[in-house]
Amino acid sequence: MVKNLFFVGIILAASGVLSPPIALAAGLAYGLLAAHHFHGDARHLSKFLLQASVVCLGFGMNLGEILRVGRSGFFYTAFGIAFALLLGAALAWLLGVGKTQGFLISAGTAICGGSAIAALAPVTEATEEALAVSMGTVFVLNSIALFIFPAIGHALHLTQAQFGLWSALAIHDTSSVVGAAARYGAAALVIATTVKLARALWIVPVSIGTALVRRSHARIHIPWFILFFVLAAVANTFLHWIHPESTQLVRLGRLGLAVTLFLIATGLTRQTIKDVGARPFLQGVLLWMVVGSASLFLILRGWIHL
Repeated sequence: MVKNLFFVGIILAASGVLSPPIALAAGLAYGLLAAHHFHGDARHLSKFLLQASVVCLGFGMNLGEILRVGRSGFFYTAFGIAFALLLGAALAWLLGVGKTQGFLISAGTAICGGSAIAALAPVTEATEEALAVSMGTVFVLNSIALFIFPAIGHALHLTQAQFGLWSALAIHDTSSVVGAAARYGAAALVIATTVKLARALWIVPVSIGTALVRRSHARIHIPWFILFFVLAAVANTFLHWIHPESTQLVRLGRLGLAVTLFLIATGLTRQTIKDVGARPFLQGVLLWMVVGSASLFLILRGWIHL
């Protein structure tokens, strides 16, 4: 019976019956209250679905807008990543968090959550325990962000542009950024997705730099799906005859996002929370609070804008 509920949730999310926030809540309830028999499969499927959904959403975006937002957000992401990495290293040292764990949590916060951690784990020669703790820390915070960011945005009366930029700079994973922005509005979704993907590209230089420092020969993972996202936007901008199909692809991307959020949420189990541990989680929370509040303050003051 419990196994059936997992598949029922996927079907309801894929059919559009469950909106992204409801799919997220349903996934969290399943993960926390039931024994998850498909944890590994859900993790792999959610990664593919997220990338495919982001590419589909690209068919609803204009290349000129992407270039404008990406160019404006380049400096903010570069400064924010450097700041988060330095602050994360300091917090890890103060709290006595393992060097590798601390770096992975910092990188996950600075760049793009689980994707950055997964890319940097081979380079840093991280143990399974360090990888699990780092992933768990970022995952718990991602789940929280999906609920509290839209609420904070509405409470502070953030514009679509302000919220989109804030979520892209302050939320870890691409899935959570897209999910939170989709709840806030269509304009916020465009800005959040574009800036977040520009931020995700920093996986490559950070991985290369880490490999050089540690003299590692591990393979560096490049987020190729970002290229397909840009190509989708190019097609939507210049090939006007595909617009009817583009509309359907964007709808498919939104449905895929709902399924992705359900699958990701089911992975937040009581065991995951238990395995994280107090000190790594505290490092992740403190770092995230500083990054999130600082970026929000700068946006509200108008010092960060598009």
